[in-house]
Amino acid sequence: MSAQPEIGSWYSLRGGERFEVVAIDEDDGTIEIQTYDGTVEEMDMEDWEAQSASGEIEGADAPEDWSGSVDVDDEDDSPSPNSGYEGDSQLSAGYEGLDIFDIPDQFR
Repeated sequence: MSAQPEIGSWYSLRGGERFEVVAIDEDDGTIEIQTYDGTVEEMDMEDWEAQSASGEIEGADAPEDWSGSVDVDDEDDSPSPNSGYEGDSQLSAGYEGLDIFDIPDQFR
């Protein structure tokens, strides 16, 4: 039985590598897949159908830690040092010397 591609579903190749379908473009006849390590590739629908019919592609469970493919890190939510968002003094420091009257008329 062949596995139909569905956005958000996970599949595996016969070799064991799992991937998620992230987009399907029926006009172009392509399927965009993303592996657990974040690599994005494109596959022709004809290739999908052939590999699925031969059993090379089959449905799979999503990995327990899905964050590997999207590179999510708890520290990503906090501002980095020197980003200018630690306090008003650093944020406003970037505007020193700015004269609002120097702004061209087209941007006013």
